[in-house]
Amino acid sequence: MLFDVDGTLVDSNYLHVHAWRQAFHEAGRAVDSWRVHRAIGMGSGKLLQTLLGERDAERIGAVVKNRHSDFYREQAELLRPFDRAPDLIRALAGQGIRVVLATSAGPDEIGLLRRVLDVDDAVWGIVAGHDVEATKPDPEPVLAALDRAGTEPENTLFVGDSVWDVRSATAAGLRTVALLSGGVSAAELTGAGAVAVYEDPAALLGDVDQSPLGELLRAA
Repeated sequence: MLFDVDGTLVDSNYLHVHAWRQAFHEAGRAVDSWRVHRAIGMGSGKLLQTLLGERDAERIGAVVKNRHSDFYREQAELLRPFDRAPDLIRALAGQGIRVVLATSAGPDEIGLLRRVLDVDDAVWGIVAGHDVEATKPDPEPVLAALDRAGTEPENTLFVGDSVWDVRSATAAGLRTVALLSGGVSAAELTGAGAVAVYEDPAALLGDVDQSPLGELLRAA
């Protein structure tokens, strides 16, 4: 099982939106919050190109990215795991499933997320933004996590919350179970290729035996 983290296991997407908005505002760029939200799940480089255009992303992107990180850290006390997210990870690991976290977060952010989730002892590995060159929706992050898990695509599922997660996993040959906890509609997630959609980690845990995860558990 490969899991995205932001918006999937940790309630952080809207903190990211606010932090990006603050950074754009400080840089004198008016970027609508809804546009920022729709880009959440991309790597920061792709997000900046999407929202600023290639020229401005190259010119001021590094400054904006650093200020986003500053503003995000200032809000870190608001980070929390979604209801029963740690229980879901531990339940899967307890059944012999290799769980790998696959996130575009940088070193500082992944440190915050790991402390909030507190499941390091239950996960097989973690692949973060600094471990790959290309970011979602490129398949490289998912392929790197798959390599870390040491499993085959047909025996692995990805769980994410954004269309970028789904597209990345699909391009890597994996099926995706999507969650609504990131604020993206079920229609968009299934339209991108998700094989099942659940409200949040608690809903997925409550139906785990009947979900696509159940197939992995029965095979474990």
